[in-house]
Amino acid sequence: MAMSKASRGLFSLIRHSTPPPRPYIRSHLISFRSKGTNPSSASVATAAAAAAAAAASVSARSGFVSWYLGMIEARPILTKSITAGVIFTAADFSSQMITLCPDMPYDPMRTLRMAAYGVLLSGPSLHLWFNFLSRILPKRDLITTFKKMILGQTLYGPIINSVFFSFNAALQGESVPEIIERLKRDLIPTFKNGLIYWPLCDFITFKFVPVRLQPLVSNSFAFLWTIYITYMAGLKKPCLENVKEEASAQLH
Repeated sequence: MAMSKASRGLFSLIRHSTPPPRPYIRSHLISFRSKGTNPSSASVATAAAAAAAAAASVSARSGFVSWYLGMIEARPILTKSITAGVIFTAADFSSQMITLCPDMPYDPMRTLRMAAYGVLLSGPSLHLWFNFLSRILPKRDLITTFKKMILGQTLYGPIINSVFFSFNAALQGESVPEIIERLKRDLIPTFKNGLIYWPLCDFITFKFVPVRLQPLVSNSFAFLWTIYITYMAGLKKPCLENVKEEASAQLH
């Protein structure tokens, strides 16, 4: 009886003093898994950092867009004028880089003239023109869109191109007869090329773009067009002597 009690006490002591294998195995597995998750944790951290950077970029862009739209609402003419000036500046710089010969220097005064035209004339006139069209033709169906396109090509286009060439020539110091001869030489080719380029641009602008953003979209389309017309405006002024000789030859 005493031996039996002693045996039970010994077994009880051994059982309590010896750590069970299962907790050890669990501890080992936990340790193993924690080591194995290090690469995954690094990947998650990298992905989180990339997502945060992308979110910050999107937030910055959306912040600029919100600010720009707010400026259009608060100061529409000023905002659209500055936008047009920036686009004309970039377009004239691109035009000179494309069309000038390697030995010809860059003309900053020409770019300044184009910027002045964008700020003083193009931006305000586009704002007034698009608002005028939205008042007299408020719908945006297909027929109304074509009406706006026709008015743009037959009324606004010829007038603003005439103003553009006259403004640029006057800033270059050309006389009234020289400006008239320039218009005779450059206006018709510009009008013909405009009939090729602008109808699709106008259709997209009038059909799908809100009125307050139409000057911005039109100026964006005008980037390539402005490269062309700034090139035309940069051509040498017509020689009046040659014009008189040609007129005299035609009379005889």
